[in-house]
Amino acid sequence: MRIIDSETTRRRLAFPPLIAALRSLFVADCEVPLRHTHRIAEAGTVLLMPAWRVGARLGIKTVTIFPGNSALGKPGLHSTYLLFDATTGEPLAQIDGNEITSRRTAAASALAASYLARADASRLLIVGAGRVAALMAGAMAAVRPIEQVSVWNRSPASAEALAASLRANGFEAQATTDLKAAVHQAHIVSCATLSTAPLIRGEWLQPGAHLDLIGSFTPQMREADAACFARARVFVDTTEALAKSGDVLGAIAEGAFEASALQGTLADLCHGHSAQHARQAADEITLFKSVGTALEDLAAAELVFDSTTADDSLSSPLPRRQEPPPP
Repeated sequence: MRIIDSETTRRRLAFPPLIAALRSLFVADCEVPLRHTHRIAEAGTVLLMPAWRVGARLGIKTVTIFPGNSALGKPGLHSTYLLFDATTGEPLAQIDGNEITSRRTAAASALAASYLARADASRLLIVGAGRVAALMAGAMAAVRPIEQVSVWNRSPASAEALAASLRANGFEAQATTDLKAAVHQAHIVSCATLSTAPLIRGEWLQPGAHLDLIGSFTPQMREADAACFARARVFVDTTEALAKSGDVLGAIAEGAFEASALQGTLADLCHGHSAQHARQAADEITLFKSVGTALEDLAAAELVFDSTTADDSLSSPLPRRQEPPPP
């Protein structure tokens, strides 16, 4: 069984091939049972997220969430990924789960934006400054001609730090403290926060904007108000979002959105089942809400494993030519 560390995992998950891998697996489909959630006394929670393709690969992501770790100076979340042969059950690899989770999350939003954001979208607003937020400019630039990036965070210092990092990586980026103005100017608004109260207001969105909501993966979390859903054509990564996301549940409770108004899932977008599963007009507002799915983890893990294995086989020395014995 291979052990693939975080640096190798990161290198193998460049956004163009990762986005392509996600699109391929959403089209091919795989088995994705509901995730298992278990409490570990009062200390934390463990999540088990399996997915498999019959006759191909099986993957299981394990996530541990221990909020008290902050007092110890340690991350509150750790993740590992185990990849198996789905025919024999043979373990193939253990892969860094943190890199898989953050990069496939950003890539899924970019995949949705490739269908829903305007083709000329060039101004990106990132709301948040954490691990996933830091990846959003690179992910969106893989599918749209991003020229300007603004960063807003509750901590202005954190927003400036992320903007500086993006500038160092070639983006024209700046921090902002005026969220309303930044939303109004953006072509794409990408939120990656742990907020429990709406940050984005529907009245701020300009015609033609695309709103990407990554946080709010529990019923208690919200990043956008109900007006965002009332004004937009709404898509989700999977229909689990209808039961898990506080953004969706809040908009339904406030009468601004109904489950029947859902325009489609990420699989629908990738399949292109009908003309409705894409942006229909330059001035319409689109919204993509994700809560994450183990299908995305499996696609990322297979990309890491297959590319690493292929490179290893290419770099292996050729066997020495055997000379015939002397007569």
